[in-house]
Amino acid sequence: MRPIIQLFGQFLSASARRFQQALNEPELMQISVQKKICDRLIKSEYGKALGISSVADWQSVPIVDYDALEPWILGHQKSRQIPLTPEPILFYEKTSGSSGAAKWIPYTQSLRQSFNQMFCVWAHDLIVHGPKFSTGKLYACISPQLNPPDSQSSQDDLDYLDGWLRWLLRPWLVIPDGLNRLHDPQLFKHQLALALLQAETLEIISIWSPSFLEVHLKYIQENRELLQAELYNRISRDRLQLLSESQIPWTQLWSNLKLISCWDSANAADKAQGLRSQFPSVLVQGKGLLATEAPMTIPLIAAAGYVPVLDEVFFEFEDDGGSLHRLHELSIGKEYAIILSQKGGLYRYRIGDRVRVTHWYRQTPCLEFLGRHQAISDLVGEKLHAAFVNDALNSMNLQETHFKSLVPVANPPHYLLLLDAAKETPEIIAKQLDRALSQSHHYYRARAIGQLAPVEALISHEIPEILALHRVRTGSIWGGIKHQILATSPIDVELLAELRLGNS
Repeated sequence: MRPIIQLFGQFLSASARRFQQALNEPELMQISVQKKICDRLIKSEYGKALGISSVADWQSVPIVDYDALEPWILGHQKSRQIPLTPEPILFYEKTSGSSGAAKWIPYTQSLRQSFNQMFCVWAHDLIVHGPKFSTGKLYACISPQLNPPDSQSSQDDLDYLDGWLRWLLRPWLVIPDGLNRLHDPQLFKHQLALALLQAETLEIISIWSPSFLEVHLKYIQENRELLQAELYNRISRDRLQLLSESQIPWTQLWSNLKLISCWDSANAADKAQGLRSQFPSVLVQGKGLLATEAPMTIPLIAAAGYVPVLDEVFFEFEDDGGSLHRLHELSIGKEYAIILSQKGGLYRYRIGDRVRVTHWYRQTPCLEFLGRHQAISDLVGEKLHAAFVNDALNSMNLQETHFKSLVPVANPPHYLLLLDAAKETPEIIAKQLDRALSQSHHYYRARAIGQLAPVEALISHEIPEILALHRVRTGSIWGGIKHQILATSPIDVELLAELRLGNS
């Protein structure tokens, strides 16, 4: 199988070679991409309404967020043709809505090819510079549709890729038939557990949130006797024996596992580190910055960082003073908000993600994802920022914690810290955090005058899954859920009751 994998790498080499050349000339490549995207804009009803006739008119294109474009996207009720692009719409992808209402992003063939190009470059880099893959067996994230499925929404990572590439990958995939059509979360977990346990030669796990894998490992651990009985005569005796152990040795269970691809930046950093502890001999590689709207950065082993997808997406970067910069104009150590234009009909789109320039690879800056722009919670005027909350939590003794999220509670107004595990008691942790948050003038004042009640803490291994399933019930895709270090809206009353019940 190794020769076939190497042959696949050679097949991808043309895409990789073009991308490497682009990294040597980022300014020229971005000019070329901007012109291609502008040509689509000019032919669209949106471009005509703006009076755009050439790339020289680019500054006349307004910088927008999703709310400004929503009438152009959904005004035709998710039709096959929208005013933003001359291309037909293949499907609409629903975002997880982690920072507000869910959004529907239209996908064209050109946008799917952008994801396709990103995948080819990433896969080539792994084959050439990564672990020596020998079986190629891959589990790519599939999320259950726990509600009746929304029209045209993708639940399978492979839907982002072109048909020919999906066809090439099929023989290597670990995917039980019908898994993405299951509506019951327990049944989904059970069927996925059976498939993963039977995949003895599994080499690659590609997911979005690291907590998604953690939930399924937990299910296998807690239901090992049931799974063992069901898998009798379906897996080897040695592997059945491993399921008998009180603490399943995951690296022995999947002894061929070489790569776990998942988010590992910002709010996902702790969970990714937890996976590295569980799988010390496995490369746990961050996915870079990849959104429903567009691929933005790719992890390259050769670059020792995340390089922008500069041959498919046109980037503009806004500094803290509001000035805009092109890709080649960025400075090491500086932070920027991304404004992107892509080939599916989003032009000068403020996606809300912040990045920092870490170093340069070839002639191109590498970008580290820092989190969402302006993540602020403000119940009574305390104005807590996500970065400040993150620093406060990092100052505490939370080494055993892999999940942490601070959520506002409306009645009575206060903050609730959710943890999956901790060394100290909830009472001690709550007092420590209250002191740390009081370093903020606005928070201290709100506490001092009684506007805010004291911080509360809940600690339970069940918390991440309770939160994930709640988000799925309200329309999110399980495998793509991002848990925020700081929620910016008060927690749902029913969810809060469920969390308290699970903690009792």
